Amino acid sequence: MRIKLALTIAMLLCGVIVRAATLMDTSHGIVDRNFKSLQLRVNGNQLSVPVITPGNGDRLEIVFDELSDDRRYMRYELIHCDARWQPEGLIDSEIIDGFNVGEVEDYEFSRSTLMHYVNYRITLPNDQMRIIASGNYVLRVYPEDDPDTTILRARFSVSENTMGLSGGVTTRTDVDTNSRHQQVELTVDTRGNNVENKYDDLIVSVVQNGVPDSEVIVSHPLRVQGDKAIFEHNRHLIFPAGNEWRRFEIVSTRYPGRGVESIDYHDPLYHFTLTPDEPRAADRYRYDETQHGRFYIREYDSADSDTEADYAVVHMSLKMPRLNNAELYVDGDLTGHRTDPSSHMIYNSATGAYELSLPLKQGAYNYRYVAVPSSGGIASPSRIEGDFHETSNEYLVKVYHRPRGTRYDRLVAAGTIMSTP
Repeated sequence: MRIKLALTIAMLLCGVIVRAATLMDTSHGIVDRNFKSLQLRVNGNQLSVPVITPGNGDRLEIVFDELSDDRRYMRYELIHCDARWQPEGLIDSEIIDGFNVGEVEDYEFSRSTLMHYVNYRITLPNDQMRIIASGNYVLRVYPEDDPDTTILRARFSVSENTMGLSGGVTTRTDVDTNSRHQQVELTVDTRGNNVENKYDDLIVSVVQNGVPDSEVIVSHPLRVQGDKAIFEHNRHLIFPAGNEWRRFEIVSTRYPGRGVESIDYHDPLYHFTLTPDEPRAADRYRYDETQHGRFYIREYDSADSDTEADYAVVHMSLKMPRLNNAELYVDGDLTGHRTDPSSHMIYNSATGAYELSLPLKQGAYNYRYVAVPSSGGIASPSRIEGDFHETSNEYLVKVYHRPRGTRYDRLVAAGTIMSTP
């Protein structure tokens, strides 16, 4: 009996391991390193959150470059995901009016740039692909002749906006007051929707500044008041306050922009050396109006920065003693919020600073420094940047409804809530 029980437990554990290992990678970002500058723009806005409501006439543009002299033949497909960004297994006809394959045909070659590249653009919805189901989507781009190879993945959401959403951010949290945290409070108005059980049928997602690792999902409101589900005093909705994002601008090769110490030309590219940074955790809070981690493509003397902004090498440094128990990375949309070799800072004992060089397209960038424990764990900016309750943060809130007997998480409301100093 004991042997059978042990075998049964082992089989169950193996089943769990297998299922976990086969979860599809739906992370947002570039896989092929020849591609750069992935942006999602709603109605042409480079700083928008990636949520559209097709009924309002919204258009989503997925824009990216390939460092190349020649056009690449590529296709794309859509994958419908649940609130936790895992595929729900819907068939194409349940999510799309049309075929779930598109050709990447909108492209232009760079003009008058030292680095040659091809700028691509995918616009949704389009005549061949009209989305008919709300929820989360991953757009996967792949080579035309190699469908199993992924070039990049782009996450976005489609909202019905059939429920009301309101809320706020308070620094009087359930762990401290006017100190190091911010707490999100929300009210979902279900009026006009058939929500049988407001305690169990709603799922709420909150993301701070578009950072994937910050996402929190809650499914039970504190209380229900008529048609309203109220999410208050929830420990999961308490976020480290962080600090304002750091900024630099490389919009011109003729003069140093914000945060740039010097500009040099080393064949074949320009090199921008940023003013050395220092840790801010022990400093006092200073307000700054930022892009909440995003970047904005811009060449100051160009009529079309998408094809006329050049690529350059940006040299970054953080002056501080070397950490013995953590690794440092540069975080923001400029690195895809990834902690991998492309964003890893190396300590230079001769300069007493962590250093990293990044190839970036001309524009205005936000960034911050995050530490990852050497033993593993989540990247955190708190150790270098500090946490200040006054910090201006952007919280993207999405509300899903999954009635009994239905096959997917409907996105019924979405909006941003700002904390203000």
